[in-house]
Amino acid sequence: MLLRHARNPVILLALLTAASSPPTTDLSRWKAQADRVTITRDDWGIPHILGRTDGDAVFGLIYAQAEDDFARIEANYLTALGRTAEAEGEDAIWADLRQRLFADPVELKQQYATSPAWLRTLTDSWADGLNYYLATHPQTRPRVIRRFEPWMALGFTEGSIGGDIERISLSELKTFYGNPTPPSPEEQGIVPREPSGSNGIAIAPRLTAGGRALLLINPHTSFYFRSEAQMTSAEGLNAYGASTWGQFFIYQGFNPTAGWMHTSSTVDNVDAFAERIAGRAGGYNYLYGRARRPVATKVVTLRFRKANGLLGERHFTTYRTHHGPIVASRNGRWIATALMWKPVPALEQSYLRTKAHDLASYIAVADRKANSSNDTLFADQKGEVAFLMPQFMPIRSDRFDYTRPVDGSDPATDWRGLHTLASLPSVANPRTGWVHNTNDWPWSAAGPDSPKAADYPRYMDQVGGNARGVHADLLLTGKSQWTPETLRAAAFDPYLPAFARLLPGLIAAWQALPSGDPRRAALEAPIALLAKWDHRWGYDSVATSLAVFWGDQLWREVGGLAQAERVNVPDYIATRVQPGAKLAALSAAVDRLTRDFGDWRTPWQAINRFQRLDNAIQPHFDDDRGSTPIAFTSAQWGSLASFGAKAWPGTKRYYGTSGNSFVAIVEFGPRVKAMAVMAGGQSGDPASPHFDDQVTRYAQGDLRPVYFHPEDLKGHVERRYRPGD
Repeated sequence: MLLRHARNPVILLALLTAASSPPTTDLSRWKAQADRVTITRDDWGIPHILGRTDGDAVFGLIYAQAEDDFARIEANYLTALGRTAEAEGEDAIWADLRQRLFADPVELKQQYATSPAWLRTLTDSWADGLNYYLATHPQTRPRVIRRFEPWMALGFTEGSIGGDIERISLSELKTFYGNPTPPSPEEQGIVPREPSGSNGIAIAPRLTAGGRALLLINPHTSFYFRSEAQMTSAEGLNAYGASTWGQFFIYQGFNPTAGWMHTSSTVDNVDAFAERIAGRAGGYNYLYGRARRPVATKVVTLRFRKANGLLGERHFTTYRTHHGPIVASRNGRWIATALMWKPVPALEQSYLRTKAHDLASYIAVADRKANSSNDTLFADQKGEVAFLMPQFMPIRSDRFDYTRPVDGSDPATDWRGLHTLASLPSVANPRTGWVHNTNDWPWSAAGPDSPKAADYPRYMDQVGGNARGVHADLLLTGKSQWTPETLRAAAFDPYLPAFARLLPGLIAAWQALPSGDPRRAALEAPIALLAKWDHRWGYDSVATSLAVFWGDQLWREVGGLAQAERVNVPDYIATRVQPGAKLAALSAAVDRLTRDFGDWRTPWQAINRFQRLDNAIQPHFDDDRGSTPIAFTSAQWGSLASFGAKAWPGTKRYYGTSGNSFVAIVEFGPRVKAMAVMAGGQSGDPASPHFDDQVTRYAQGDLRPVYFHPEDLKGHVERRYRPGD
């Protein structure tokens, strides 16, 4: 590309000006900052950013992200800022409205203006890095955002997939604001949906062969949701790990002396308040105690892309009480949602924790109490390990069930400030020597040293345990002499505890059939296969295929019921599903395998596949094109290595779109060491060798060495350059 070879600053400036015509002062500033940044791409395409200052490192990181996948950066900010309909059309306007109930651009600009100077320096560098990328890459055509502003970074601060706002039902929101819509199959739980979240394990030095703390980083997200990078500066920044597209901090990773892994928490800190509304001249009011308060209103204007490519506008009068915006109406009551919305502290916490050097300094950063959805598994060079609950935890009366709407007219239901960190069910340096979380309750985070549910309000957990938690307990309890390799093996252990629990009931149902029942003969061979199975996934395992298809059939049948009763699907199958239904589901599984694959005795590798055809954000698949077999299964059945796969339109095979997206093992010795793998590859460009160069390693759980130290990069440098070169 011509720009890549335009080393002369005068020539470069001329080309930039011709390409997009930003102000000359901007170009000069961007070029000056680019000259303080070095990007080193290793032989996996992973960028190692070096800047003089933290701001320079941010500039370089976001520039490198844009090189790899600008489309996903823009998509994330269209979502975060409530502007997706400007690209995708009017159908997306409801998700935009939901976001804009919280993310008001006017308020975000005000918060940016009053934020600490050091944070403004970082957000300025973030915007400058993206704008410099667009100026130097005129072939990249943004769908909507042609210039990034520093305040925009405050709209997307936390790094999780699916923020708190996404818990609000879109169908109810649409119905309330003028477009009656029934609940979607996904909202009802009818369509099987892979459990979102992650695994994290931290092991103390006394249980490891090398006397060094170990950390498993294993996020379960949509594939290609995050990139991998290292960002370093002369101001003490040196962090490596997974960074969500468009964000300028390492979300899950490590630095020379400490590491952090975030898992989605089961806490209840997003609450619904049922308001008693009355009308009056001039507007609505709501009952609070014995008084009436006015319902606040605000007009939200949203733009959307028309079929002819032009932009249209829609205007919504939105409503809010002191609890939060109105998002639904149920049984004659308006529903207000209360959740954490603290953009500046949240972004501060997300960034500053990457520079924490030990547990004490990490907790000092966490005292901003601006993390609402993340449990944290932590380990450091000192040998400390910890399980930390989300720090944003409203104090509430335990008399009320906050998993359902509470009476907003009763002042006793209100939030009463935030819990102190010391009052949360966290665990530091337990006697067991290990901590884990698999998106399950905190009551099993450290075996017998876990917090006790009876000592805490019930809103500290709203989901309960899960099969992955059972699996992690089995792997960790009583074990010692851990090494990075044995921890890696544990992360890919093939045991499926959900089926170990569920299949005896299915087998007993078959054994109880009368001798003349035709189902005895029809299901004899499948039952015999499942009865002798060791409940472990494997490439050549027919039993894995049969068990997963049986489980998926029941999932479709009872998922909605399980969701309504707030019970996970395996528990519901075990305790609620009758023997006849279990047998009918097995018959359906046998029939489906036979129909789709020619024989119900089909090995798992012929069904469960990884395929990356292009960089479309909405996935699509083709049975007639190449794909890679994957042995591990859905996390629903207790597989720690998660592969959320299903059949897609036009396919019979299962193709994965979520689950293991980044896996890293970190050892905290005098010199930190790590190994990692990610789904697919670093680049979103199908023409890049790094589009899918990690697929084989991903499928086999074969983690590659991480080049963390400068000397590690020797012999592994693909390219070294400055932004704009």
